[in-house]
Amino acid sequence: MTENKRATAAAWVDPDDAPELTDEWFDTADVHNGGVLVRRGRGRPKLEAPKKQITLRLDADVIERFRATGPGWQARINEALRKAV
Repeated sequence: MTENKRATAAAWVDPDDAPELTDEWFDTADVHNGGVLVRRGRGRPKLEAPKKQITLRLDADVIERFRATGPGWQARINEALRKAV
């Protein structure tokens, strides 16, 4: 039988080797208040005009036609609707 190995402790990190905490670092940090995430510090930048999620019922043949064109078919439906407007 093989012997179970105990989890090894993390390697010692010298606090003097820690990176300098700059304003940029704080701008990209997650903000917690009492253990609750208040603001996520990273990710996509906010859009000026974000898309809105809706429910739209389309004919099955229309959906299949767009799906057959491969990944990104929802964006192509959006383009087709934009041209129609």
